[in-house]
Amino acid sequence: MHESAVDYAPRLGWWGHTWRVVACLLTSAVVLIDMAPRETSHAHVFLAVDILIGVAAYVAMFYRRRWPLAVALAINAATLISGLAAGPAVLTAVSLATRRVYWQVVLVGVVGAAAGFGYLYVEPGRGGGPNWWVPLGFGIAVTIAMMAVGMYIGSRRELVFTLRERARQAEAQQELRVESARAAERERIAREMHDVLAHRISMVSMHAGALAFRQDLPAEQVRETAALIQTSAHQALTDLREVLGVLREDAEVRGDRPQPTLGDLPGLVAEARANGMCVDLAVEVDPTVPVPDQAGRTVYRVVQEGLTNARKHAAGVRVEVSVVGTAGDGVEVWVRNRRGFGQTPLAPGSGLGLVGLRERAELAGGRLDVDDDREGFALHVWLPWPAAA
Repeated sequence: MHESAVDYAPRLGWWGHTWRVVACLLTSAVVLIDMAPRETSHAHVFLAVDILIGVAAYVAMFYRRRWPLAVALAINAATLISGLAAGPAVLTAVSLATRRVYWQVVLVGVVGAAAGFGYLYVEPGRGGGPNWWVPLGFGIAVTIAMMAVGMYIGSRRELVFTLRERARQAEAQQELRVESARAAERERIAREMHDVLAHRISMVSMHAGALAFRQDLPAEQVRETAALIQTSAHQALTDLREVLGVLREDAEVRGDRPQPTLGDLPGLVAEARANGMCVDLAVEVDPTVPVPDQAGRTVYRVVQEGLTNARKHAAGVRVEVSVVGTAGDGVEVWVRNRRGFGQTPLAPGSGLGLVGLRERAELAGGRLDVDDDREGFALHVWLPWPAAA
C-alpha cells in the first residue's frame, strides 16, 4: 500500500536500540522458559543449535530497515528451531508491519505463526498433544495482534510526518508570501519615487540650462533661479534618500508616504507654471462621485510624467492637459505638446518613464497609448471608474 512508508521511521539513538534489545531478550526468555526442552540424548545439541541461530537472529535484526522483508522472513522462519530467535522475530515482524504493505504483512505473519506452531513438534521431547489447536489459535492471535500494532505505529508515523511536512511547507509558503509582499511594496514605492525624482531633476536641469544659456539675466533673477535649483535639488536628495532606505535589504518597508490624488493635480500644474512651463489644464470630472484612489494616483502620475517629458524634450512649448471622466465610463487623460525646437533634451532620460506608466495603467485595469509623430507628442490613458452603487 505504501512502499515508501519505511522513510517515516525515526532514526534510533542509543536508547532506542537499547530498549528494543532488552524487550527482545525478555521475549526470548519467556519462550525458552515456557518451552524448555525435555531431557533427551540430543537435548544439548538442539540447545546449542537454538542458541547459535538465536544469536545470528539478534545480529540480523539490526539490518531490518535495510532489508525488511528478507530479514523478517528469515528470522521468523528460524523460530521453527530456535526459541531464542522469538524476540527478534517479534521485533522484525512489527517493524515490517509499520510499512503497511499488506501482502508482506500477511506473508510474514503466516510464516511466523507456522514456525511457532512447528517449534512444538521439532523440539525433542515435546509434542503438540491432543489439544494442538490451542497453541495454534494462541499463536495466530498473537501474530494478528503484533501485525495490528505494527500497522498502527506505521500509520501514526506517517500521520506525524505528514503534519510536520505540511507545517514546514506552510511556514515556507508564508515566508515566500511575506518576501513577495515586501518586494512588491518596495517596487511600488520605488516606482513612486522614480516619478518624483524625474520630475525634480528635470526642473533642476531646466533652470541650470537657462542660467548657462542666458548670461544677460539680472542679478535678482539669477538669485531666484539659483534658489529654485537649490530647493529642487534638496527635495530630490530627500526623495533619493527615501528610495535608498526602501530598497535596502535590511530596511523596514514603510507605506506611510502621502500619495497624490486627482485633487493634487492643480498644484502640480501650478508648480510647473511657476517653473516657466506653459500648461493648459482642463478637468471635467463629476464632482459628486469620488474618483477611486488608485485611478486618482495614476492620473496624477501620468500628468507628472507627461510634464516631465515635455520639459526635457520640448522646453518652452505649450502643454495641454485634459482629464475627462464619469462613473461607469472611466477616466481619460490626455497630455499633448508640439515638437520642441532643440535637438537634444535638457536632461538625459532613463527610457523607463513610459514603461512604468504602461505598467501602472495595466495594474489599474486600464491602457496607455502614445502618439509620437512630426506634429508633436500625445499621451493618452484610459482608466476604469466603476459606477456608483
